[in-house]
Amino acid sequence: MKIIAGLGNPGDPYRLTRHNMGYLVVDALADDCGIAVQKKKFEALLGDGRIGEHRVLFVKPQTFMNLSGQSIRQVFDFYQKTADDLVVVHDDLDLPFGTLRIKVGGGDGGHKGVRSIMDHLGEGGFTRVRLGIGKPPFRDDMERYVLQPFPKADLEQLAQVVRTACEAVRDILVVGVRPAMNRFNIRDRKTVSDPDNSSE
Repeated sequence: MKIIAGLGNPGDPYRLTRHNMGYLVVDALADDCGIAVQKKKFEALLGDGRIGEHRVLFVKPQTFMNLSGQSIRQVFDFYQKTADDLVVVHDDLDLPFGTLRIKVGGGDGGHKGVRSIMDHLGEGGFTRVRLGIGKPPFRDDMERYVLQPFPKADLEQLAQVVRTACEAVRDILVVGVRPAMNRFNIRDRKTVSDPDNSSE
């Protein structure tokens, strides 16, 4: 069984904010697969089902972003999983809006939700699907920026990004991480310099 964790903050005020990209992808993919992500356990909302031949557990931590690892650790302990079984979908300030990168291992990139998971698991060797949200004009606005809703002008592109991310997660499960990286990371490699996410 693979664990697909989407990071975000619970509650309607946060639903379409930049920091909730992970939630949006998990919701969309689970809906496509006819899986309800509603069961409350491990300080998360869970949905258990299949993507093709693969059993998956969708996880939306309800601890708020900075404590995401608290929930993921409980899931790991119960199901006796390792980092190889985990795919984390999250927003990324270091990538332009509309950009997607698949990455295995590495640091937290300043993302507090990813850092929390690494702290609680004691390692960072899990797969990440990083979804670019861009940066605000001024560094001091970072926290406010990630908690702002997407502008209406970006919603059409947001829907496309979510669809692409769903495809990426499916590929990770069905054909493997490296082939998925080759397919999705190359799409905009010419416009974004990000050596950590090459397929090599």
